Amino acid sequence: MKIKVAPSILSADFGRLSEEIDTVEPYCDFIHLDIMDGHFVPNITIGPPVVRCIKSALPLNTHLMIDNPEKYLEAFMKAGSDRLVVHGEACEDLRKTLKMIDELGIESGVCIKPKTPVTEIKDVLDLVDEVLVMTVEPGFGGQKFMDDMVPKIKELRELGFELDIAVDGGINAETAKICRDAGANVLAAGSYIFKAEDRRAAIESLKG
Repeated sequence: MKIKVAPSILSADFGRLSEEIDTVEPYCDFIHLDIMDGHFVPNITIGPPVVRCIKSALPLNTHLMIDNPEKYLEAFMKAGSDRLVVHGEACEDLRKTLKMIDELGIESGVCIKPKTPVTEIKDVLDLVDEVLVMTVEPGFGGQKFMDDMVPKIKELRELGFELDIAVDGGINAETAKICRDAGANVLAAGSYIFKAEDRRAAIESLKG
């Protein structure tokens, strides 16, 4: 399975966002957007108006760390998102929310926080293009990788999930290898890429 890299712009310089994306775009597969509302997670980032301004040839993989995501799916789709990833913990009816994304004509994903077991999303794996396993507590960049999340990746593959398994949080060359070996194929990384002197080399190191 192809290893894909998704730079998280949370760690980019927002004052030069287009230039920042240009420096990584040729070497990556997605642009990862962290959407936080200050309620579901203790931080606030960007909304549809900023997403609309992001110009990239790469698909926009939009991670909605927000309450009531079903209210905002269409807005993020219209802003240019190619894949919407919602948290199982934030949805009253996760299956219904994922079907709403499908009806918008774009790809869907489900994300789980560190304390949420894979069994909580087992019944929706047939609906999604991606499962995102958080390897830190969502909300802030630059956190330390949680090794005890790795078994979730293996569990998903053992359940027969054959599409994208992504990891997000504390991803660097060392932790990326751990995740790849467990079965993950999408590596979201922010500070490791955008704080690197050689961003292309940093991205290549994630691919192994």
